Amino acid sequence: MATFISDGLTLAYDDIDPPGAERTIVLVHGFASNRNEGWRRTGWYGAFERRRVRCIALDQRGHGESAKLHHPEAYTREKLAGDLVALFDHLGLQSADVFGYSMGTRTAMQMAIEAPERISNLILGGIGERLFQPRPEGQGAGSMSMAEAMLAEDPETITQPFLRSFRQFADEQGEDRRALAAFTEAKNPPLDREALERLPMPVLVVAGQRDQGAGDPEGLARVFPYGKAVMVPGCDHFSAIPHALTKAAVFDFLDGLLDDPWAR
Repeated sequence: MATFISDGLTLAYDDIDPPGAERTIVLVHGFASNRNEGWRRTGWYGAFERRRVRCIALDQRGHGESAKLHHPEAYTREKLAGDLVALFDHLGLQSADVFGYSMGTRTAMQMAIEAPERISNLILGGIGERLFQPRPEGQGAGSMSMAEAMLAEDPETITQPFLRSFRQFADEQGEDRRALAAFTEAKNPPLDREALERLPMPVLVVAGQRDQGAGDPEGLARVFPYGKAVMVPGCDHFSAIPHALTKAAVFDFLDGLLDDPWAR
């Protein structure tokens, strides 16, 4: 396991650098996931390696094999983006492509706002027009918050399907639920939409057709000066990430294509 230090914390990462690598991409996993579950098991490591792309993935703080703290102040979006910049600096990367999924998209977007010169292409998965809309029921609304769902002694007491799915996912990964609860309680202002509207790099927004939490990726893609959108047919939030059509969309985007009729 490779590690680096950011903000005094030890964070874990993988660096897969195939012979003849022609570009580099940094992968940022979603909430309650980790680099192994989010990227290796879903086939992204192998897909990038076959295309001679250097693939770097970290465990965000509070997740996987990285440091886990139990206070919300440790998990501000600025600190998470700072971890990404620290990883770039640790590896001597002047710039690279960045691919975030779900919660990882917010980390990636914050880095793009703070250090746009470090990101060549930005890929945002599992997200869409609902980013700038009020949270749907079950995402911190109603009788139970995500933090309460993570800390519940009996998962059967979690009535909202969205919250239950993330609690089940966290349990399956053996994640530290106290750290995840603190993660969700971090005080973060909304992403700076005006700053996103000025981003200079190409941006791909990709989400599953049945991902109700994300909404239409086209609505978010329009925010960016050079935004493109792909909706993956028949997929929800969890099934979109390993899907072959998601991989095709990402590689077409990086190759400057996206000519398929389903891609826009």
